[in-house]
Amino acid sequence: MRELIEVADGVSVATSAIMSTTSTVLARDGAALLIDPSWLPSELEGLADVLDARALNVVGGFATHAHHDHLLWHERFGAAPRWASAATAALARDERAALLEFLGAEFPRPLADLMGRVEGVDAVIPADSVPSGFAPELVVHDGHAPGHTAVWLPDQRVLIAGDMLSDLELPLPFWPDDLDSYVAALDLLAPYAARAAIVIPGHGTPGGDAVARLDADRRYLDDVVAGRVPADPRMAHPGMDEEYEHLKRLVAGS
Repeated sequence: MRELIEVADGVSVATSAIMSTTSTVLARDGAALLIDPSWLPSELEGLADVLDARALNVVGGFATHAHHDHLLWHERFGAAPRWASAATAALARDERAALLEFLGAEFPRPLADLMGRVEGVDAVIPADSVPSGFAPELVVHDGHAPGHTAVWLPDQRVLIAGDMLSDLELPLPFWPDDLDSYVAALDLLAPYAARAAIVIPGHGTPGGDAVARLDADRRYLDDVVAGRVPADPRMAHPGMDEEYEHLKRLVAGS
């Protein structure tokens, strides 16, 4: 079984051994909504074990964005509808071949077949895919990936941020136009961060410091754009030096 840690009432998080990728479970009255279940096949199996042990019936899934590690599923989660923003669903369909390549040839075929089978929603997750006691709001933007979606839980004051607001991972714009989109996304998330008691990043650790994380992301981007070397402790984490160099190239070419 995987360790599933409750971070707010009815909101629990499991963390992968790969890139500290988070899986979020919203659960109440025997029903569960899974957000970005990930990552290794054994971890997906372990999450299914936990859900079974807690007698939770999966009524829905949600993918925050169209990257391979956030589009996964397991047959033991059942045939509940899986949702994403319209742009994410389109990318999951149109870029399926490339996404499968990222999973690698060793990834089990049944799980690969389930990857990215999401339907687009415009504003809200359908009510029958959400356990009672939750009223998730979708905050859709184009930072990090087109149609990237944060999930705001107003009653629990939890912001599920997707691949943003991480304590471990630097901001990751991928192409020159994405830099402006990323800054706009931070502006969009700011009022939610101000209200959040807990922020859950797609990679990293849930915490009560959403505003500080958002400010750190802004400082980092401002420094890189201005040609300054950021004083950001996340730069010391594995792989982040490469991402810093990538962002410098994007800025130079924009």
